[in-house]
Amino acid sequence: MTSSPAESPAESIRPFRIAIPRSDLDDLHDRIDRARRPAEMPGAGWAYGVPADYLWELVRYWRHEYDWRAAEARLNEWPQFTTTIDGTNVHFAHIRSPEPDATPLIITHGWPGSIVEFLDVVGPLTDPAAHGGEPADAFHVVVPSIPGFGLSGPTTEPGWEAGRIADAWVELMRRLGYDRFGAQGGDWGAGISRELGRAHPDRVIGVHLNLLPGAQAATEPTAEELAELAPEERERTLASWRRWAEWSREGTGYAALQSTRPHTLAYALTDSPVGQLAWIVEKFREWTDSEEVPEEAVDRDLLLTNVMLYWLTGTAGSSARIYYERAHATGRTAEPAEPSTAPTAVAVFPAEIQVPLRHRAERTENLVRWTEFDRGGHFAAMEEPDLLVGDVRAFFRQLREKDGIG
Repeated sequence: MTSSPAESPAESIRPFRIAIPRSDLDDLHDRIDRARRPAEMPGAGWAYGVPADYLWELVRYWRHEYDWRAAEARLNEWPQFTTTIDGTNVHFAHIRSPEPDATPLIITHGWPGSIVEFLDVVGPLTDPAAHGGEPADAFHVVVPSIPGFGLSGPTTEPGWEAGRIADAWVELMRRLGYDRFGAQGGDWGAGISRELGRAHPDRVIGVHLNLLPGAQAATEPTAEELAELAPEERERTLASWRRWAEWSREGTGYAALQSTRPHTLAYALTDSPVGQLAWIVEKFREWTDSEEVPEEAVDRDLLLTNVMLYWLTGTAGSSARIYYERAHATGRTAEPAEPSTAPTAVAVFPAEIQVPLRHRAERTENLVRWTEFDRGGHFAAMEEPDLLVGDVRAFFRQLREKDGIG
């Protein structure tokens, strides 16, 4: 399972600790205090975007009650490091389990997420015995920041798309001494994790996803396709199409802008903390299992800590570039993805923006586990950490029992 980590100076792993200067926090507070308010549309709710009454109350809380130092201390409970891979700085946390035979697992966030997504799942994954689980289900967990995001940013060269990031993760795990490992992710983390299993099946034990890119009904299903399905799957296919069609009409403006002019957007978001907050919080409201406000699904302080990692690192633009790289990809990442041979599990949360369909997933994945939950959305690790942890444990236990993989 493991080997000795590399010692080459070019591959050095450097200890890292988050220590934001007081001056950066003072600047944030000053900018919030001087924020200009746009004209409001009374009674519009969320139809035109984030409503003013909600946002300004959240801004007030951010400015006067939210405690960055407490969040910083919590993040610093994880052992953190940086290393240089393929010419760029990569930040990651590496939390080893007290169980010596734990399975190595790399978990990857997406946009507009960060390593903050995993604050409530790392403990149960690394030390299940301390959280009501079985010691045999333990993992050594690696939590990297995607190049261009947060503490791995900003990047200064093009080309950091899912395929290149997956290759970097393989190199990262090699440097940590892990010959074989599991992968987990949602959003961009799902695309990266899937590519890990597809392109590096000799290194990847299994891939657990809480989103499967391309498995939703992105086009209206034909009568022929529907006729071949069982009644329940037929209804799921129609529901997936209706959700995708609605999202395509109303929810893709952010992606169009980040895929075409991420630098223009970056000037606004890097200069205005209120703008950065609104840009992110809208997605947490639309993509979570919530009715009115995102705090129904995600802890308010965790939401703000996630925003802080974008703001304090000035990575609004470099994180958005991952959309541009996908839209303008050439070579390997531009070609249709080949089926993956890596054992794959898909956890389906009902409020996900891309509702996957099992019969489509089976065309492209070596699907060995499919779990449907009755609650939760796009940010599963934050919304329903217990459900996600339980499914990850069950999937890798299933692999161990079947093939003796551990």
